[in-house]
Amino acid sequence: MRKVMSIVGARPQFVKAAAIDRAFHRVGHVKHILLHTGQHYDAAMSQVFFDELGIPPADINLGVGSGPHGQQTARMLEGIERALIEHRPDALILYGDTNSTVAGALAAAKLHVPIAHVEAGLRSFNMAMPEEVNRVVCDHCSTWLFCPTAAAVRNLEREGFSVAPDGPPSIDHPHVLMTGDVMLDSSMHFAAIAAQRSDILDRLGVISNAYLLATIHRDFNTDDPRRLLAICGALRSCSASHAIPVVVPVHPRTRERILRLQADGLWMLDDDTQLRLIPPVGYLDMIELERHARLILTDSGGVQKEAYFFNKPCVVLRPETEWVELVEHGQARLVDAEPHRIQDAVGAFLKNGVPSCQPLYGDGHAADAIVRCMIE
Repeated sequence: MRKVMSIVGARPQFVKAAAIDRAFHRVGHVKHILLHTGQHYDAAMSQVFFDELGIPPADINLGVGSGPHGQQTARMLEGIERALIEHRPDALILYGDTNSTVAGALAAAKLHVPIAHVEAGLRSFNMAMPEEVNRVVCDHCSTWLFCPTAAAVRNLEREGFSVAPDGPPSIDHPHVLMTGDVMLDSSMHFAAIAAQRSDILDRLGVISNAYLLATIHRDFNTDDPRRLLAICGALRSCSASHAIPVVVPVHPRTRERILRLQADGLWMLDDDTQLRLIPPVGYLDMIELERHARLILTDSGGVQKEAYFFNKPCVVLRPETEWVELVEHGQARLVDAEPHRIQDAVGAFLKNGVPSCQPLYGDGHAADAIVRCMIE
């Protein structure tokens, strides 16, 4: 029996791995080994996703936890190398652009284990972002590059990859394929389940289509007090000017930084009834919050796409995005951490909504295409 190992470490990767795992189960003759680096180790950030997504417990859990990029990646690299030597998989599947991804790419490339990169070819063209470094390194170590969009394929072409290579795939002759986005697979699969199981709107006391949803977790937003204050202040202003509450599931790092701002007397929430800071939520609750929001503000790559999947306007709290097609087709607006741009974008979207748009991320069967390609 063939063996394939997937490496996950953060919430979006759990979602992508769930779609791939379902596809392998439909095939039935491949053993799918799951390695969890422990990059997200809090139960609210990790275990709840495994439970809700129906992913079996990880076969290997490195328990790496948080830490500086170098330290965290080094611990992962050591653990992944050990696991690859022990289990000897025929291929390694890596997802997205986290430290778990780049550690897996380095370990597998040096051990000559073929790599399949899911979400290959994405570029923000900002090498100051750790995620951009991770994407580029992983792509150039991979045997299969599974692209979610045509733009991702074009990015790889510009970097010298052949989109129609001859012969079998290898690290020296990788295969580039446009498969669509596995996150669309999962969003379609779990939306109906979330509608039945989640009562998050009732628990929060919010009404469908009558609140904004915001997420902030990127380190360049959370670790810079000026940017974090600017974003939080803009959220408060948007709420006040449009008389609409803003629900903010708070990443642990973001909560720590906000508490620090409060301790320094820079931020007060006592009188804020419209800015609803809540603990992190599970995948089903998050889908339900996205489906029923009037508008979504985020610095997350995955949430940008989910906003599009559910036909919601998206205000991107970053200076650039790897999902350029969302901006090009009017589904999202880049505003960075500038309060006036945030408020202008929110106002415009609340007034006009989003324009109609052609399908950008495939047909919802990306995982089957990826698994079929690897087996063939």
